[in-house]
Amino acid sequence: MSDQNYFPDVTLLITHYNRCSSLERLLTTFRDLKMQFKEIIVSDDGSKEENINKIKNLQSSFTFTLITTPQNKGLGNNINKGLQKTDSPLILYVQEDFYPQPEFKKAFNDALSILKERDDLDIARFYAYFKYPFLKPIRDGFSEMNFGLWKKGYRKFYMYSDHPHLRRNNFTEKFGKYHEGIKGDATEYNMMMSFLQKKGKGIFYDNFKQLFTQYNPQDEPSTMTRDKLRNSENLFISLIRDLYRHLKFNMDYHFKKL
Repeated sequence: MSDQNYFPDVTLLITHYNRCSSLERLLTTFRDLKMQFKEIIVSDDGSKEENINKIKNLQSSFTFTLITTPQNKGLGNNINKGLQKTDSPLILYVQEDFYPQPEFKKAFNDALSILKERDDLDIARFYAYFKYPFLKPIRDGFSEMNFGLWKKGYRKFYMYSDHPHLRRNNFTEKFGKYHEGIKGDATEYNMMMSFLQKKGKGIFYDNFKQLFTQYNPQDEPSTMTRDKLRNSENLFISLIRDLYRHLKFNMDYHFKKL
């Protein structure tokens, strides 16, 4: 297999919960792209027994290691127990409701090359809901994220995200393990703050909607629930929410112990 297809230094880590069809779609898409990793680890967060049986049946078609838990323990625990089983220098993290587009293979090779050239970079991000606001172009469609408290707005804080990304194996040694026993959004937020406080560095793919598709069909809806106020488009609520985030993010950056 050519170097463009086989990645012996990378483990693909997939977190999963009760969405077997989505998991199969993700695995099938990577196989169709002819991308082979050192190992694929599926970390399951206490799915129903019938879904665990379906995952085990998938192992007859795909080669991966399944890590289970007897009960749902949340996103933080699910990522942590998956990471504990990885021993490759780099980890490609993808939640099961995403799948890569054909353009991803080249972008992944480019990201891999950049991280190998620059050992000061901790993460390469492939997907986001919005473009990181302060970017310095590097090459091949990637830019370096530049954080500064003096920079305008609160979106500058979103350097880290649980969306598909490539990271180094020492990520949790540097930024700490994921917080467990709290909601998924809070787990992600705490890691974002730790990443900023400990001066994490990363690159961001400029065409961030080109590489992955997030798909939540009616029979396998998103398992993440959010307060309606968080996404309200009401102008007054939006202004209050933005002011709250601006104050909270700045306070947490300076004083939150992680």
